[in-house]
Amino acid sequence: MFRRSFVSLKPIFRRVRIAEHGGPEVMKIEEFQPNILAPKPGQVVVRNSFAGVNFIDTYFRSGMNKKPVMPYTPGEEGAGAIVQVGDDSLKHLLGQRVAYYGGEGSYSSFTVVPTGALVEIPEGLADKEAAAVACQGFTAHYLTHDSFVCAPGTVVLLHGAAGGTGLLLSQMAKLRGATVIGVCGGAEKAALAQSVGRCDHVIDYTSEPDWPAAVRRLFPDGVHAVYDGVGKSTFQGSLSVLRRHGYMISFGNASGAVPPVAPLELTGSIFLQRPKLGDYMVTEEERKKRQDDVFGWMKEKQLTVEIGKIFTLETAKEAHDLLEGKGSTGKLLIDCRGE
Repeated sequence: MFRRSFVSLKPIFRRVRIAEHGGPEVMKIEEFQPNILAPKPGQVVVRNSFAGVNFIDTYFRSGMNKKPVMPYTPGEEGAGAIVQVGDDSLKHLLGQRVAYYGGEGSYSSFTVVPTGALVEIPEGLADKEAAAVACQGFTAHYLTHDSFVCAPGTVVLLHGAAGGTGLLLSQMAKLRGATVIGVCGGAEKAALAQSVGRCDHVIDYTSEPDWPAAVRRLFPDGVHAVYDGVGKSTFQGSLSVLRRHGYMISFGNASGAVPPVAPLELTGSIFLQRPKLGDYMVTEEERKKRQDDVFGWMKEKQLTVEIGKIFTLETAKEAHDLLEGKGSTGKLLIDCRGE
């Protein structure tokens, strides 16, 4: 079996580890030797430059979702260069810059990643830009292209319009010709949703708590689809603004898990989905389509990636505090280089 050894690298590296469920304070820094990583056939080791911070990281940390083994390193998304491979057939990948979603913990100097989770970063695109879209960018793509196909004449509503996913989702919906309503909290976020997100209408729920009524004033018949990554606190309101045959797309639980829903609550013959990125990045064709579209739009300046703040591995817990405290805008990243 082929192994490529680490050359000219610092002897000690760092990663975040979680040994018990809880708040951000359970995230601890651990030093380790990279030779403990042993990629299997079909896997590579990525020397991370940046890791993306996502709500799913907080779900695993809190225990809402469960990792099969504890302790573990958080983080599903990252970008960097391949420095080790698990078998001879992958030698051609050494040195390649890649982004990924689905590695064994991206809050780390190094991460073991299956090749099926990798996308090559094209020339002209920085690692931090690629790390910012490996989860949220491809999520926004399948939501606007598959979960509900945005098109001219369609009206869609999205929550968290100033967040990392929301800003990308609204831009992609606009690229496909849809009319977009963005819901967010605060004047600063509303301005960002309008300028970067290009939303046609922005509803600030801090000044308009009854945001469903505001939606109905704009569109009395309701909207064709709602993209709801907030969950518990917005679910019923989202159902109430759908038109007949509308699409309720619940793709996240930022405010907590949605309680069980009785089918009789789905009036108007609406469609209810709980999609996941992993189910839309299975085949090489799916991965290539999303990669080509998202990276292509970024290079052509048709898609703006708003990076809100960059943390270090040592301050990763602060990223979770900011995200869960609804204080973040744009994409949050962790610099894994230690430079």
